[in-house]
Amino acid sequence: MPPNVAIIITSTRTPRVGPSIASLINTILTNHISKQSPSTPKATLSVVDLATFNLPIFDEPIVPANVPARGSFIHEHSKRWSAEIASHDAYILLVPEYNFGMAGSTKNAIDYLKNEWTGKPAAVISYGIAGGKTASEQVVTSLTGVGLRVSPTRPQLAFVGGAGPEAFLAVGEGKLGDESRREWEEKHGGEIVQCFEEMLEALKNPPVVEKKE
Repeated sequence: MPPNVAIIITSTRTPRVGPSIASLINTILTNHISKQSPSTPKATLSVVDLATFNLPIFDEPIVPANVPARGSFIHEHSKRWSAEIASHDAYILLVPEYNFGMAGSTKNAIDYLKNEWTGKPAAVISYGIAGGKTASEQVVTSLTGVGLRVSPTRPQLAFVGGAGPEAFLAVGEGKLGDESRREWEEKHGGEIVQCFEEMLEALKNPPVVEKKE
């Protein structure tokens, strides 16, 4: 069975352009997969929208690292998020940059879990007025902290024109402008495919678990 890769929309505010970007990434990677192995896909893709889980600031009585060894989550939103993340083999996080940093929703979603993440590959694709470089770096630090293996290639998608009409369209109406979409496909499509391939390669080489004597 081919591995399942989740494309996670980590923005939760309204309006938001995250779903449109997820659709674009999904299309780019689906086309890549079909060209490489149309009869036996090397991976399947699933879009996961964080907003549908309605995660509050972490409110469990047990820290994520102790689940399930010393207890379980008690809230349904935590159980749903845990089950969703556990069901995937690797992850592509779509990360917006707000005020020169990662969104609170992104950080909260990462911190909700530990054992569901550990050892799995992940890729980070950021977006923003300048591409989301700072948010990307912050997210990589957090993902590494919970044990994920992050692809070295990290596409950073900047809206065409910077703080111009395309950025305002994204922020104000949650729409991805045609110019940004076209530029991202042409200039960053290769990077997007590369970070995806790096994840698949990481899946072939799982981390070595040291045996306890």
